[in-house]
Amino acid sequence: MAPPIALPETFARAVAGLRSAAPRPEITLEEVGAPQRLAPYAFALSAAVLRDGDEVATGRLILLHDPVGHEAWQGTLRLVTYVTAELEVDLAADPLLPGVGWTWLTDALDAHDAAHRAIGGTVTQTMSTRFGDLAGPPTAGDIEIRASWTPVDDDLAPHLLGWCALLASTAGLPPPGVTALSDRRPATTS
Repeated sequence: MAPPIALPETFARAVAGLRSAAPRPEITLEEVGAPQRLAPYAFALSAAVLRDGDEVATGRLILLHDPVGHEAWQGTLRLVTYVTAELEVDLAADPLLPGVGWTWLTDALDAHDAAHRAIGGTVTQTMSTRFGDLAGPPTAGDIEIRASWTPVDDDLAPHLLGWCALLASTAGLPPPGVTALSDRRPATTS
């Protein structure tokens, strides 16, 4: 049996921070295999967001660590994410959606005091209409958010909570503690 590989302290603390934060109940996290060629050390989580029992958004968050750092990263740690969700067609067609999607990320990080630098990414909106043998459901829309940023320290619990807030926004979940009007049940009378 090979002896365990000692992880750099910075990376070990960063992974511990990601593991320590608990998302809201609609979000399920799972540790998954991380890409091995992007950095000497990597860790990854996948997420599924459920609303009324249906999966409405998914995501992946990857932590990269290179002890010597990268100039483009402006540090030794880098978080990379991919989030996707189905949207109502009228929302998916909104020309303001990419800007709104980007603010979902930046506002979520700011709201959780997830200090960062060197943030960048893309927001893609797509519309799909099926034809021929693939004909089926009506036109569907999607949003994809791909981004990466460098945390300013190795406490990544705030970054995970910010990422979960991004997932919730992308999935159209109301803020924690708020019940959507459509979720309210009529009062019964006796």
